[in-house]
Amino acid sequence: MPKNRKLNSRKKIAVYPGSFDPITLGHVDIIQRISKLFDEVVVLVAHSAEKKSLFSAKERIDLIRTSLRGIKNVRVDQHQGLTVEYAHQCGAQVLVRGLRAVVDFEYEASMGNINKTIDPGIETILIFSAPEFYFISSRMVKDVAKNGGPLKDLVPTPVIAALKSKFKI
Repeated sequence: MPKNRKLNSRKKIAVYPGSFDPITLGHVDIIQRISKLFDEVVVLVAHSAEKKSLFSAKERIDLIRTSLRGIKNVRVDQHQGLTVEYAHQCGAQVLVRGLRAVVDFEYEASMGNINKTIDPGIETILIFSAPEFYFISSRMVKDVAKNGGPLKDLVPTPVIAALKSKFKI
């Protein structure tokens, strides 16, 4: 390393936003992977007026915390409003977005560019889902649960119980 280069001692913080209604094994995989790249990862439960949630924000936060127990540098928070503004307020340098399939790319690229316009100091990085999880979405998980299908390979164990309770299975 050149002698005149200063080390950036600032803590590297990433925000991984989503509705997480509910958190899936795909989400958990991405969180585990990004937790190795950043000093701190904030899993941000975002509120969307456009989406009707099965679980309350508090329930989602509890399910996320329980599902991520053991990952030391991850914390869970919630926010209503622009995610990029939350990231700025908490000192994050990066927003992380997961990509399941090519169809996600256009939306995420547009969102990343909007965020860059709002706050040029915050980067958006896209992380591909692991192949074994790319097909899982929270919406599909709820449909499987509602119809009594198997959930073991789709969501963490605490979420299975919560889904069964919601759908009275």
